[in-house]
Amino acid sequence: MSLQERLLALFSRSQPAPSPQQPRALVVVEGRFDIEFLRRISTILAAGLADVPDLADLERRRVLVFLPFGGDAWLWTERLAPLGFPEFHLYDREMSPVTELRQRAAHRVNQRNGCQAVLTTKRSIENYLHPQAVAEACGVAIEFGDQDPVADLLAEQLSSAQDTVPWSQLPHHTHKRRRNRAKRHLHTKAVDRMTIGRLAERDPQGEVISWLRTIARLSAPDAG
Repeated sequence: MSLQERLLALFSRSQPAPSPQQPRALVVVEGRFDIEFLRRISTILAAGLADVPDLADLERRRVLVFLPFGGDAWLWTERLAPLGFPEFHLYDREMSPVTELRQRAAHRVNQRNGCQAVLTTKRSIENYLHPQAVAEACGVAIEFGDQDPVADLLAEQLSSAQDTVPWSQLPHHTHKRRRNRAKRHLHTKAVDRMTIGRLAERDPQGEVISWLRTIARLSAPDAG
């Protein structure tokens, strides 16, 4: 059975009203690390901002369900439409030509009633982290801008602190493994070191908060 078929079976709308096991919204992100980021940052923000939802709590109560699309955003622009639930899609901007492909995907999602898709203005979701939070969580200091590959920079810095072999001489599979480890640290330990003030410094336009408020709106009982 395909993933779409399993979802259709799980969230069938054939019942006259949603059961307690049915969500009110679907949150579509690239992968499990992005889910961790949103869960954790929303819990931090919700503790100090009354109109920001705690997504981890909403997930526990099955008000929403996270779905990772695995990198190909275009395949998911209408894949969940038969379920009939409001959807929020969050895509990392990345770099060209990926950026343009994701912009097209977001536009397609935004043509659907009750659905919204956004691209980060920064390169990826970890670019919204504060360098001090990263330093405290990972034990090394890195500087990064809005369009820098944060996970790569952290992986290289951690490797340089531990190995005698230069980063440039390590094989590709080692780069990939250590980058994934760095990404996991960024989306868990570093996020846990964030505060409302630190996020305000890194995200003065309030993008992250706007995503969370949109998810709250889409998952409200009268949404859709």
